Amino acid sequence: MAGFGLGLLFVTIWASAFTAIKGLVPEWPPLWALAVRFCLVALLLGGVLAWRGLRWPGRPDGWRLAAMGVFGSAGYLAGAWLASLTLPSGLVALLSATAPLFVAMGEVAFLGRRVPAMAWAGLGLGWLGVAVLGAGRGATGFELHGVLLALGGALSQATGILVFAPARGRVDAWTANAVQAAVAALVLIGLAGLIETRLPGPPSAVAIASLAYGVVVVGIGGYALYFTMLKRLPPATASALQLLAPPVAALLGWGLLGEVLGWTDVAGGLVTLAGLALLFRARTS
Repeated sequence: MAGFGLGLLFVTIWASAFTAIKGLVPEWPPLWALAVRFCLVALLLGGVLAWRGLRWPGRPDGWRLAAMGVFGSAGYLAGAWLASLTLPSGLVALLSATAPLFVAMGEVAFLGRRVPAMAWAGLGLGWLGVAVLGAGRGATGFELHGVLLALGGALSQATGILVFAPARGRVDAWTANAVQAAVAALVLIGLAGLIETRLPGPPSAVAIASLAYGVVVVGIGGYALYFTMLKRLPPATASALQLLAPPVAALLGWGLLGEVLGWTDVAGGLVTLAGLALLFRARTS
């Protein structure tokens, strides 16, 4: 039951992050906004590590965490935030939810794991639920480069998860988050300097609130839960929790922003839940 509660909290935070993007991206260039967010996260977590007396990981695990920062955070979120310039946040959440399938395929191809047929069926149902929700939201007519950016971000996240996977049982969640955040900040500063010519200006109250939410709730709390899930569950199973982000994002939009909640949102969410139940049953049987 405790694991279920942690998973539900993680999904809620992960889904709300896509909505919070919209409070900052219109004012600040997305890559600079992300760079500032990860710099603040890294500084805060550095203080936590110093206070708790935690040690930095050894070289092998350190390289895996660095890859997680480059691909699992910087590459993933750069694609998602750049896509948010032209796509609605709900669609970005949908496209980002493709990461679990990439992870499952990578587990088979690169980690030599056998994914049970029931687990594949659960992933398939999860994808079907996401597709139903996406079809109801009218995913046609959006700019192709935004779709490709979001999908590229999902593939990048899967790469980071797969590289980090062998170290997940050896590294404390706080240490993992701090190291990958510091690496992601450096990568994003470099990308922002190369790609974006406009620097962040004075933020509005909405932008400050969005940034604070992204740093404290998502960057520290959400990622702490993320690494906890990766430590307790197989990579494909942990990442599959993201399949719930699109229907939860639809519920948040309905409850907080007054967006219309269609029957396809409800149906897609129920199908996704069924798929996740099947996936977790396959992993525990």
